[in-house]
Amino acid sequence: MWLNPEEVLLKNALKLWITERSNDFFLLQRRRGHGEPTGRITGLLVGALDTVLDSNARVTPFRILLQVPGSQISWVIASGAAIEEVNKHWDWLVHNLLHSLSVFENKEDVASFVKGKVKGLIAEEVRGRQAAQEDDPEKFREALLKFELHFGLPSSEKLVTYYSCCCWKGRVPRQGFLYLSINHMAFYSFLLGKEVKFVIPWAELTRLERVSTGLMTEAIRVNTRKRQREFSMFLNLDEAFGVIGQLADIALRRLLDSEGLELDRVLQQPTRITKRILEEQAIREYVLALFRLPRGEKLHEVASCSVWTPHARCHTAGTLYTTDSYLCFSSREEGNCILLIPLSEVLSIEKAESTSLLPNPVIVSVRTKKAFQLIELQDRDELVENLNSRLRSLQWKQSMFRSRKDGKRSMSSPTPYYTFYYDTGFSDEEEIEEQVLRNTVNSEALMTAFHQNQPGTNGNKSMEQVKERLWEDHFTEFGRGVHMFRTEKIQRLVAMGIPESLRGELWMTLSDASSELESHQGYYTGLVQKSMGHSSLATEEIERDLHRSLPDHPAFQNPTGIAALRRVLTAYAHRNPRIGYCQSMNILASVLLLYAKEEEAFWLLVAVCERMLPDYFNRRVIGAQVDQSVFEELIRERLPELAEQVPDLSALSSVSLSWFLTLFLSVLPFHSAVCVVDCFFFHGIKAIFQLGLAALDANAVQLSASTDDGQALMILTSFLDQVGSEASSCVPSSQPPALETSSSSDTDIPAVRHTNITDLINESYEKFGDLTVRQIERLRCRHRIQVLQAHEDTTKENALRVVTPDVSISPENLADVYDLFKTEHFISLYWGDSSSAAAAEAAAWRYSDSGSYMERQYRLDRPQFKSLFGLLVPWPGGPNQHTDTLANRTFTLLDQDCSNLVTFKEFAFWLDTLYCEELNEKIRLLYRLHIPPALTESEDDPSLMKSPLVSTNRPLYVNLPTADPDGQGEVKDYQEQLKQMLKDLAREKEKDVEKPLPLMNQREFIQFCKTLYSMFHGDSEENDLFQAIATVTSLVLQIGEASHRGNRPGSEVTSQEEARGADTAKETAEDASRGDGSSAAESEWTISYAQILASLLTEQALVNFFEKSVDLSAKIAVAKEKQYHQRAGLLTLHQGTR
Repeated sequence: MWLNPEEVLLKNALKLWITERSNDFFLLQRRRGHGEPTGRITGLLVGALDTVLDSNARVTPFRILLQVPGSQISWVIASGAAIEEVNKHWDWLVHNLLHSLSVFENKEDVASFVKGKVKGLIAEEVRGRQAAQEDDPEKFREALLKFELHFGLPSSEKLVTYYSCCCWKGRVPRQGFLYLSINHMAFYSFLLGKEVKFVIPWAELTRLERVSTGLMTEAIRVNTRKRQREFSMFLNLDEAFGVIGQLADIALRRLLDSEGLELDRVLQQPTRITKRILEEQAIREYVLALFRLPRGEKLHEVASCSVWTPHARCHTAGTLYTTDSYLCFSSREEGNCILLIPLSEVLSIEKAESTSLLPNPVIVSVRTKKAFQLIELQDRDELVENLNSRLRSLQWKQSMFRSRKDGKRSMSSPTPYYTFYYDTGFSDEEEIEEQVLRNTVNSEALMTAFHQNQPGTNGNKSMEQVKERLWEDHFTEFGRGVHMFRTEKIQRLVAMGIPESLRGELWMTLSDASSELESHQGYYTGLVQKSMGHSSLATEEIERDLHRSLPDHPAFQNPTGIAALRRVLTAYAHRNPRIGYCQSMNILASVLLLYAKEEEAFWLLVAVCERMLPDYFNRRVIGAQVDQSVFEELIRERLPELAEQVPDLSALSSVSLSWFLTLFLSVLPFHSAVCVVDCFFFHGIKAIFQLGLAALDANAVQLSASTDDGQALMILTSFLDQVGSEASSCVPSSQPPALETSSSSDTDIPAVRHTNITDLINESYEKFGDLTVRQIERLRCRHRIQVLQAHEDTTKENALRVVTPDVSISPENLADVYDLFKTEHFISLYWGDSSSAAAAEAAAWRYSDSGSYMERQYRLDRPQFKSLFGLLVPWPGGPNQHTDTLANRTFTLLDQDCSNLVTFKEFAFWLDTLYCEELNEKIRLLYRLHIPPALTESEDDPSLMKSPLVSTNRPLYVNLPTADPDGQGEVKDYQEQLKQMLKDLAREKEKDVEKPLPLMNQREFIQFCKTLYSMFHGDSEENDLFQAIATVTSLVLQIGEASHRGNRPGSEVTSQEEARGADTAKETAEDASRGDGSSAAESEWTISYAQILASLLTEQALVNFFEKSVDLSAKIAVAKEKQYHQRAGLLTLHQGTR
């Protein structure tokens, strides 16, 4: 074990210790006499000496010393009773520390560095032993206090775990602690009098990988958009890398795509996340992926055991996983033997008598009169009790469901809802037929009615019969149904292609859609009744794609097939509006309908969209893009020669998008593609990865020689077009023959030999079959980070592209302002209360202009805006009450649509006016901040005035008079409204250059002056500015009094532009006064914008102040430093007063 470094004199140590291994910095020593023949005098003397000198215990016989070259003093840093234990410590030092120590010039620094590292390892070992009591470990509390002290984050920033490690700065390692919290990773080091600390939000993490370099054996590299950092010398690098990846993945899902990605309920509450929950969640994600279980399943127990496998006539060792509704078993080597038992199929779970040959046996009996024997179960009694409890609960729910269903059936019409209706011809009553078909659920697979019978199919029929016999033999040996044993033998049968007569049944079995169907009797028919006839965006897209689904197949050249496809897709869109309908779902559903009954096809579609391809079918197809990115890494790893010849693999991975989205259905001939779907239902997404790698491997030579992306695409397209099967002669390829001929005769693309799909699938298993579900899930976790951040980059680029042409702020500064804007949004998600966080996240999504999908757009609410306002305003006045008031007014002014949210575009225009516009525009902005709607009747209640100005957005129906009985008045009024709208639009165009502003009354002018005094406070020319504004105020008051005595309502005309809008301003003021029931415009003191501007121009000090250039870059840099802690303090204070 590691020891707190303790000094020893080397010359004295050599008398009692023998050096076994050594290098420049470390010695491994054995206690003299230990391991030597019994009875030797040296061993007896040393043993006696140990007893005299150490009355507590004997000295451990092995130890490791840290030595500094040229010094007689060394430090004991590890010891052990067995040579194996000490050798592990020695190997760790050699592999992780020895190479790094050579960079130190001062050898004393070596001792300090190693001692600090060892102390960190000891702390980590203690924490590891206390992990089971993490609720109250002293070391964890100590680390939490240090975390809060060093980084100053709010107490709601929950620390999950921490690690002792080194952060590299160039070639120099900094020993310290890496703290991992729910929103950040933070590093702190204090070594040799130097402090190093930094915080990286998970939202800024763009890439996470493990690397090896010359100085570091292995390290974790963390990339952000700004820089890259490397951490090494972890006691357990695998664990640290896994936890970092998990926390980053969870945070990015929650922060960047909460509307699209599904996140477990436990993880949606960040304050509940602990290291133990992360470990459980990692196992759960693996189990869900391996057995393709519903995403809502909760993992309960994980136990090592052995299952009796009759086909092998022995017990197979592995792991038992129990969830809400399933018993799952997997052999130690993933894929060798898998067993899935739905609890809905279980009759009883009983303990049997334990013997030496069958320790702790449990018998699980299922409905098919079969029983499964599990042995070597630890904590058997508790496990069986928990399983029986869940079983009883499930059986009670099933009995209640059946009783309700029977009651409904007795009250319903005797005519069954399920009918069988096929009509391959077309009659004169097509409209009536279409109506019938829309509401008739098919009770057979479409293939039974639309199977093509062509000459020369006898050989294929005999092949089908052979396959059927092989499968019947397999059922006899391995079982039939969901709970059959899934081994390598079934893999070979699936690769041959499942016979058509069994395809629907086996798809239902392998995906366990049969259990969903069994437990939801009548669910689909109810959905069909609810969804048919409803119109939505999803149904419009479905109607558009219905006739594009397998157009060459006769089943979808007929109203029967089209109607069945419509029902399945519409019912699913109604079931899961979060997904609704996505392109490629129509192709998949078409194939499912060919081989499965309609209701079965629906549940197969549910299994694919919600379990087997999670996150694929959302508005941004994140899941498919993640797998594309994973596929690119697998190409580099598994096909290194191809990756070396084709450095940019993005083209190859982009071609693969359709492979993943349609399971090769859109690129392979029909019968070949269906064989791929067979493999997919057996092995999940792993089958698609393997087949994709095999396709690239088969064309590696041609792809390496290709000169551009187009040629590479043609090579792969030509190859996939010619992948055939034994049944390929029955149904023609989805590609027309002319295309095949032209592609094969193309001089640029070499002819590709005919490849059998079974051979290609077998080759994919032979070469790439060692790819495991666990590896895929780990890769997905890392690559999801990159995909989500790529979407964030696109969102940022789109926002900047819209704003940049209309502002004078430099692109670099504008990008930094966007980052501040987005960070302000994230801070509310980090530390705001749950309601404000939910509101902030909901505000970050809006429908696109077409309304077809939702897109990311960050918007700030009032508290967020006020925080950023205080950081970026150019005048020197610090935070005070009036600054807060001015921020409120600015927000109200920018919130033009009264949504209580400000977009980045509005924020950027405001900032551009303050920093880049001319003096008159800055004064215009200040003027607008002191008249309605920005200035409200009560500053404490930032609501609009009771009588706001006339809106320029004129609604079509406003104050419509009662229509005439014949309806002519309504039509006439409608036309009048249209004419008025056109007039308004014409007037808006005239006033687009510069609209005249309403007049300012005395109360508003006083507020205007207060704002100017507040802005000047703290300026270097403060005295001159105060004197100047006093002069201007006096002048403006005199002008206002003169106007008031002259009783001149309206706005003063001082320019040609003001003259054009004078009448409009006058009407506006009169309308507002009439709304209040007073004649304010005739009696109040008023002043115009032009008069205030002219008065301010008379004072050079004021002109210099407003024309003075302010460095926005410096302001942004300061804002980045202050934003976190200032906002965190405000949120903490707000929560404390609740």
